Amino acid sequence: MTGRLNLLLLAVALASGLAGCSTYRPWINTGLPASADGTPAAVPAPQRRAASPVVVAVTLSGGGARAAAFGLGVLREMKETIFRVDGQPTTLLDQVGLVSGVSGGSILAAHYAAFGDETLTRFEPDFLLLPFEAGLIKQAFAPQRMYRLTSPWYGRSHILAQRFDELYRGLTFGDLKARPGAPDLLVTATDLTTGAPFDFTPEQFGLICADLAHTPLSFAIAASSAVPILLSPMTLKNRAGECSPAPQPARSGDAAADYRARMLALSADSYRNAKERPFIHLVDGGVSDNTGARLMLDRLVAGGSMASSFPDARPGSIRRLILVAVNSERDLAERVDASDAVPTTSQVIETLVFGAGARDTQVTLAMLNDDARRWQEELRRTRGKPGSPFAADAELHIVSVSLHDVPDDKIRHSLLRVPTAFTIEAFDVRALQQAGAEALRGTQAFTRAKASLNRLDRLDRSQAAPSP
Repeated sequence: MTGRLNLLLLAVALASGLAGCSTYRPWINTGLPASADGTPAAVPAPQRRAASPVVVAVTLSGGGARAAAFGLGVLREMKETIFRVDGQPTTLLDQVGLVSGVSGGSILAAHYAAFGDETLTRFEPDFLLLPFEAGLIKQAFAPQRMYRLTSPWYGRSHILAQRFDELYRGLTFGDLKARPGAPDLLVTATDLTTGAPFDFTPEQFGLICADLAHTPLSFAIAASSAVPILLSPMTLKNRAGECSPAPQPARSGDAAADYRARMLALSADSYRNAKERPFIHLVDGGVSDNTGARLMLDRLVAGGSMASSFPDARPGSIRRLILVAVNSERDLAERVDASDAVPTTSQVIETLVFGAGARDTQVTLAMLNDDARRWQEELRRTRGKPGSPFAADAELHIVSVSLHDVPDDKIRHSLLRVPTAFTIEAFDVRALQQAGAEALRGTQAFTRAKASLNRLDRLDRSQAAPSP
């Protein structure tokens, strides 16, 4: 997200020349509400939604407005995918229980979690077609903002957070829980110190005894989108020790031995000593995971089984599980290995982000494929058995959709070179949305998932029909 955002650096340089320094302090997270009897605050138990017969999750990768536009096209196509559950018409989008996003994908994920179907009509004019970056620059050069930028506690990403606060109408994570039918939201940033993913979830905030309910959506999305150097880290206060820790879930021997489970446990341990780490600085989630799926997969592995994710589901109640993973990564604008000239600074940054970053994405997608095979085996072994949440006819479908799936060669190559920025051309905005819908429709895994949903409907109707 270079380009105009470089002007933000100029604004900071100008602000630093102002006489005096601001003591302005932006929002900082609070601790959990104290217990009435004076005992340490208790970490609230995660609020679990009732499991539907069709469980759907969507992950939206990073990539600025390009990722948000492509993802919006995918969501619209999911809304057009109509089927019936228990005799009632519904859509694939209506069944989404979890939407996860990182960086540019988190902007769309949070908007859908907050506003539901309104996103399908309002997200384009309210974000994609607005001169969002120009608005950032205008705010950065406002006298009050320039003075605030001289504060050691106020950075460029706080200006971004204010712009997002307008987009999300001041909503918090607690407001999402109050909206009927709202899917769970998972936003991923990166812990600057450890390089590990940091997600805005009850589990993560419970480790630092922080109040997620009163955390603004705008703060989380700004943290997830805070490209290092161009934007500043966002900071949380670690209050570990101020609350009663949540009970740790029991893990099977195999799960405890898995290296991903061990890494997850080590990351959790790093937050439990607030004296050593009193503050946590967060940057763009794409630094650690540009897919928005890594932590979700690691937690499933650490749990030991897919069934452990549905502890409150009635036996035999889940019949279809569908994960739609949207990857909006672009190609390198130019390849440094095509020349023997010393790469420039901008070439090095781009190659590290979109070269090494693309490799990490491929690693995560490979993990997803390996996990899917284990989950399929678990389904075959446990579905229909006593106590299992999975019905005898339960199926799992993993649908990966990428800009590389766009069928038209010319359009695909063009869209893969759309820059990673908060503002892109209106023509590209609309082309990316159309490409998202077309890429999803053309994916074989999506075709199989739709056929499976239709079989479910036919089976229900045949069982409901009276015997001749």
